[in-house]
Amino acid sequence: MPNEITPTLPQKLVDYLRPGVPALMLTTGADGYPSSAFTWVVCLDQRRLRFGVDHGGSAMANLQRTGQASIQIIGPGDLTYLVKGRSRKIREHIAAAMPAALMLYEMDVMGAKDQSWAGVSTTALAYEWPAEQRAALLGMEQAVYAEMRDFAA
Repeated sequence: MPNEITPTLPQKLVDYLRPGVPALMLTTGADGYPSSAFTWVVCLDQRRLRFGVDHGGSAMANLQRTGQASIQIIGPGDLTYLVKGRSRKIREHIAAAMPAALMLYEMDVMGAKDQSWAGVSTTALAYEWPAEQRAALLGMEQAVYAEMRDFAA
């Protein structure tokens, strides 16, 4: 139901996120304005998400300062959610993301807001890799998702 806020992730969102998807991470800067960054996200269960955070970026500084984040999920059909919660770093490096320098963060979900619009369909947020690098980058992306899911914190 559009605009409904649930304290845990709805099962259809869990099912979509479990294998891993691209998403937008939203944080609040020291100046009070929002900041966004692309990330990868996986779902562990109805109360926990994991996502990547660039070393040295503004999102890292914002998360270190407040621990607050939102993850914008845009999936196929009418799957559009904003998930918010408290986040903490659980691993300094996601090895599979090399050469990118990503940290692994985990979010304790405080709420998930269904932002779908009746009668409106969305397409999933997705990366389109250059043709000559596509196979290697898709493999790296899948390895990142696996590492994010399987890391024992």
